[in-house]
Amino acid sequence: MTKQSIFGRIAQLTRANINALLDSAEDPEKMLDQMVRDFTNSIVDAESAIAETIGNLRLLEDDHREDVQAAGEWGRKALAASRKADELRGAGNTVDADKFDNLAKVALSRQLQSEKEATDAEPQIASQSAVVEQLKTGLNTMKTKLGQLTAKRSELIARSKTAAAQSQVMDAVKSIDMMDPTSEVSRFEDKIRREEAKVRGASELAASSLDAQFESLDDLGELTEVDARFAALKAGTPSSIEQ
Repeated sequence: MTKQSIFGRIAQLTRANINALLDSAEDPEKMLDQMVRDFTNSIVDAESAIAETIGNLRLLEDDHREDVQAAGEWGRKALAASRKADELRGAGNTVDADKFDNLAKVALSRQLQSEKEATDAEPQIASQSAVVEQLKTGLNTMKTKLGQLTAKRSELIARSKTAAAQSQVMDAVKSIDMMDPTSEVSRFEDKIRREEAKVRGASELAASSLDAQFESLDDLGELTEVDARFAALKAGTPSSIEQ
């Protein structure tokens, strides 16, 4: 069960498409932080499980090696007992010869048992070795993914800060845009233009009144001249026209 759990976790995480997960995230930065934590924790768990699996494999290999060595030792003991039996039988000591022959048979039985145990362990060792290699490969892939996630997180934060800075600059530019009719500057400029126009209107009005005053003075001059000539006419003095 432990092996299956580790296999499933490694398979799920190593198949994860980082870009697809980011596209579906409401807050990619927070999701990346969580994914980095999850990946880191999973790597720690995987390393612990893999270390235990490797330890079990090494125990199997140690037992297999001991069985092979034991089989060799029992084989040598069987041969020594058989030779001793032959030697005793040649000397006419059949009783002791039979004892050593029996010892040789016991040693051969033990040899067969050790060989069987070694042979039975070989498929398990091969299977466990394959599991360890798969777990190591999966662990390396997870570490690669973790590096990609970390780099992606840094890239995302940098892009987010750049976008925020650009947005602030655009807002500042927009707030002082002289061509924006809704801006405060434009409204202030329009007010000044109206005041300037009012001043020009007052100036024109004042100039018009002054012209009228001068025209009245001209009319007054003509009337004065008329009165002078009328007085001269009454006095019998010739007018300038008659002269």
